[in-house]
Amino acid sequence: MADGAVSINMSAEECAIQALADRVMSQIADLFFAQHITPTPVQQQMLVSHVRAMALRSRTGEPLPEVEEALFEDISPDSMTLAQQVVDLFGNLPVEEAWLLSVHFEVAKNEG
Repeated sequence: MADGAVSINMSAEECAIQALADRVMSQIADLFFAQHITPTPVQQQMLVSHVRAMALRSRTGEPLPEVEEALFEDISPDSMTLAQQVVDLFGNLPVEEAWLLSVHFEVAKNEG
């Protein structure tokens, strides 16, 4: 647009991805509340971005790059369990998604 305005014309698929991400973020907020986890604003923004990417992969079937489980051996069982609960909400994502997501929970628990 010539006046510098940004067009907000999202496709139906983009809307579905965002709606899925919003639903999952709402459920994460409930999990955080129950676990007394308070992420910083930066941690929250990074989590939102990651969950949106997960929603995209859930809707499109796009695979993750290869991830090594050993990289996550220092993540607490609690964080891994929370992450797996969130991944289970999608219903079609691999366990590697939980490994990656668990890092967000671990950092928020320890630094938030």
